[in-house]
Amino acid sequence: MRACVSLKVSLRRCAIGGLTALLLLAGAAQAVEPLYGKNLTPVSGLLGLPSMRGAALLPAQDMAFAVHGAMASHAVFDSATGEALRLDGETHRLALEWRYGLAPGWELQVELPWLSHSGGSLDALIDSWHSLWGMPDGGRDAVPRDQLDFRYLNSTAAFALQDSVSGAGDVTLGLHRALRTGGNWRLSAGLGYKLATGEERELLGSGAEDVFLVLRADGLPPQSVWQLFGQAGYLRAGQVPGLRAAQERNLWFAGMGVSWAVHERVTLLAQVDAHAAPLQSNLTALGDSALLLNVGARWQLTDRWALEAGFMEDIRVETAPDITFQASLRFVP
Repeated sequence: MRACVSLKVSLRRCAIGGLTALLLLAGAAQAVEPLYGKNLTPVSGLLGLPSMRGAALLPAQDMAFAVHGAMASHAVFDSATGEALRLDGETHRLALEWRYGLAPGWELQVELPWLSHSGGSLDALIDSWHSLWGMPDGGRDAVPRDQLDFRYLNSTAAFALQDSVSGAGDVTLGLHRALRTGGNWRLSAGLGYKLATGEERELLGSGAEDVFLVLRADGLPPQSVWQLFGQAGYLRAGQVPGLRAAQERNLWFAGMGVSWAVHERVTLLAQVDAHAAPLQSNLTALGDSALLLNVGARWQLTDRWALEAGFMEDIRVETAPDITFQASLRFVP
């Protein structure tokens, strides 16, 4: 078996152990909302892997809205026996989120995304950053700046995109149920369904429906400004046209993080997200489990408005975009 299998098992155990630790150690004085974040690589980004969110649900008949924006830069140039991958370009994503308290302990969530793939404009900035710190550039200096070139080919699967595109992505529906709301921590479960509303030939959607199950926990240790949160779940992916023979359809995902209230209106957050590899491949970007670091801050502008900003990095290099800049605006009527 490949070496990454043992790492996948270790990640599963860490996720389960971390979630258990949250349940035993955490306490909750107020709702915790993790940073929004998605792996926007052209394969993993097509799947219905849910962003981390808090376990607390809205009260019955209450609503909440959010706008999530992200700009990801890709730079992967890799090959192995019988397969080759090039990911050079940028992905921009804008998602509208609506949440509604159906009844006590029940919540409905709808997410409407808009995506674009293009050559972008971040290459010069990233090249300068790598040069300043003496960091490797992953082959960026060997290709023209700000071009779009997404290509993958093996004997049974392929995709290609070299012209800029934009359009609606895959809509996601979620139904959440509170399992524990009192005491020192919260626990909830969710069932999600991703529709095939995006155009798969332009890598705006997967062309297939996905279903996921997720368990979430969060809480606040007594007399502490530190809040803990985490999630673990399973995704059953639909068959993506063009990737059928190589695709992994049973995927695990997990994440955990912490927030620190440095001011009554300012909170710093850091979290780690992971998920199973989307394809059976000898290439790291497609065949290894993804591991991402999400760091940012939230500013509570008023009692109803909150603004957050941050970035995501690929802890396991090439399993996620080189860097993703993110921002969200949240509103509770």
